[in-house]
Amino acid sequence: MAPEVLWISAKEIDRLGIAMTEIMDAVETGFAAIGRGEGEMPAKIGIHPREDCFIHAMPCYLGGEIDRAGVKCVSGYPPNPAKGHPYITGVMLVVDPDTGLPVAVMDAAWVTAWRTGAASGVYARHFGNPETASVAMVGTGVQARVNLLAMKEVFPKLADVRCYDLHPAAADRFIEDMRPALPGATFTRCADMRTAVTGSDVLITCTPIVETPKRFIPRDWVKDECLVISVDYDAAIHQDIFAGAHFTCDNRNQYIWTQKQGVYFQNGYPGPEDIDADMGEICSGRKPGARTGRRGAVLMGIASHDVMTASLVYDRAVAAGLGTRVEL
Repeated sequence: MAPEVLWISAKEIDRLGIAMTEIMDAVETGFAAIGRGEGEMPAKIGIHPREDCFIHAMPCYLGGEIDRAGVKCVSGYPPNPAKGHPYITGVMLVVDPDTGLPVAVMDAAWVTAWRTGAASGVYARHFGNPETASVAMVGTGVQARVNLLAMKEVFPKLADVRCYDLHPAAADRFIEDMRPALPGATFTRCADMRTAVTGSDVLITCTPIVETPKRFIPRDWVKDECLVISVDYDAAIHQDIFAGAHFTCDNRNQYIWTQKQGVYFQNGYPGPEDIDADMGEICSGRKPGARTGRRGAVLMGIASHDVMTASLVYDRAVAAGLGTRVEL
């Protein structure tokens, strides 16, 4: 019999109803496995066919009790929305570690969006102040939506959501879409970025990743006790914000490797000696989190998130009888 692979569409994944907390738990489990050295995860490699555009390949094997493997091929094209296409696209491949045979293919955009928001949530679990009441979202696309859903799970007192987007209509859509998820919170579309950022307990930047960053959010906008989460590499956060802060990245090896390529995290961004911890060390218990002072993280997205999230989707889809079997 010829091998078969299960094709799972984005609409079918939505039908599974997987909760943000479930993805956060899966992502945290993956972080911990990497922190214990239970797996293999090279830094993601990429090509850049157009300016500010990337196509990344992200393989990972997680061993121990997890024993899962997969590879994601994902593209990020900032010009796409103007053409009617998504910014992030791609496919996620789940592989049987015993045979090397592919067992499932699914939409990588869904996996990428939700696991990225979940990773921010895991970071906030270990570094956030439980009394957090306000969050500033700079950039109000897909990532802002899933990041806010993760913050909702970590911070039960969240009551003030400040939004800024270069396109006011995008911020308005964000508020309309997200208000039902936090019915007790006040949503504000801020006329300028400084108003959104100043005084916020948490700052999350979700702008396009670019090769020549503007780093338009300076240190003096950010209060001393702020939790800063960069989802967009070094595009938005000025290097001075991370200077003197407790600095965390999702994976030390990937951050340092990326920095060495000479494009991202240049000109004053934290170097290897400035990394207080990565999330593998935090989630495996090798290093403690911090809940006071200025804390900042660059969360680039790592392949363990993809494998853990895709495995969760695959298991649920099989149990629910969803997906289409395709002969190889």
